[in-house]
Amino acid sequence: MDLSLDRDAWALAQDAADPLARFRGDFLFPQHDGRDLHYFVGNSLGLQPKAAAAAVADELTSWATQAVEGHFRGERPWMHYHASLREPMARVVGALPIEVTVMNTLTVNLHLLMASFYRPTRERPAILIEAGAFPSDRHAVESQIRFHGFDPATDLIELEADEPNGVISLAAIERALAEHGPRIALVLWPGVQYRTGQAFDLAAVARLAKAQGCAVGFDLAHAAGNLPIALHDSGADFAAWCTYKYLNSGPGAVAGAFVHERHARRTDLPRLAGWWGHRADTRFLMGPAFEPEAGADGWQMSNPPILAMAPIRASLALFDAATMPALRAKSLRLTGYLEALVDAHLGAAIEVLTPRDPAQRGCQLSLRVRGGRAQGRALFEHLAANGVLGDWREPDVIRISPAPLYVRFTDVLAFAREVRRWMAAA
Repeated sequence: MDLSLDRDAWALAQDAADPLARFRGDFLFPQHDGRDLHYFVGNSLGLQPKAAAAAVADELTSWATQAVEGHFRGERPWMHYHASLREPMARVVGALPIEVTVMNTLTVNLHLLMASFYRPTRERPAILIEAGAFPSDRHAVESQIRFHGFDPATDLIELEADEPNGVISLAAIERALAEHGPRIALVLWPGVQYRTGQAFDLAAVARLAKAQGCAVGFDLAHAAGNLPIALHDSGADFAAWCTYKYLNSGPGAVAGAFVHERHARRTDLPRLAGWWGHRADTRFLMGPAFEPEAGADGWQMSNPPILAMAPIRASLALFDAATMPALRAKSLRLTGYLEALVDAHLGAAIEVLTPRDPAQRGCQLSLRVRGGRAQGRALFEHLAANGVLGDWREPDVIRISPAPLYVRFTDVLAFAREVRRWMAAA
């Protein structure tokens, strides 16, 4: 690995030899001074696949030419459209097809799944989350606790980091469960922590929680499409994730949901029911009694938004072609290169918060800017003004995510060069 900031040859050679290089051409890039923006914000909003517009146009054409009959006719009848996403989405998150559905948005799905799997009692009312969880998660669990008549002041347990830079060890999770386990009804844990970029061993978290009799759910907002996940094997009860980040499905895109196979045919689970969660074979008989479809589909509410699902179809086709193992292999190399450049040249200005162990991170490095918020904003604005876009997190963190579907080694080099240029001018 050549860590020079003054030579392009090594980075160019890596891009030339990259087996995934062709996928970059499948995306549309914002432009800066007549060239592609160096885009490191796939952890916030992925780039638009070129095929997305055609996928939406196909369904607009069906609507125009078929109208209501589009539900039953054409190449992709709307009646079964969501089912066409099931298998490719299951491959992304390591689940069985029956365990996965695409519906609603992430926080809505968390609420619907908690209606089934957060069943507090006087003896066991609590929910365990990480301290500093994404606000939407915290709002959701706090409101669930209040909805059931309990008090978040005592029944929302937030586990503080026990290692530097906000990192939470598995040992800390184990200690928290040993201390509070008999009171915990649900453990809701991230696959990747949004601010630090720490990735967790989901199977280990689930095992520890189950040993204490807790239900287990995962928020995979920053994990799905980022690194390989084995949801089925993890033993989790449920999970949810958005598709607009690494899965490149558009702003506010329809989200994913997982319910483990062991719950697939349970009719005793309480749930907030809707028409589209009813058995498909009897749905149109319009009977009064709710009979849930087997698997995750049984948690659906309304008929799916076809125009919003079309970009997901376009994106998942790219993931099927690239494969998660290949994406992970490139991600490790890109992120390792970024880390090495920071260590070699940029340490006076920024420090890496994300765990150094590649097994404990995806493709995001969270970089704290030395000198506090004013310096952080100055660097962030310098980068943006020069065609390098990262993601700002208060008070002093810039998140840089080399998403392997479309980010090059030369993009990472460009980031490092711009930071050095800012340092020289400061």
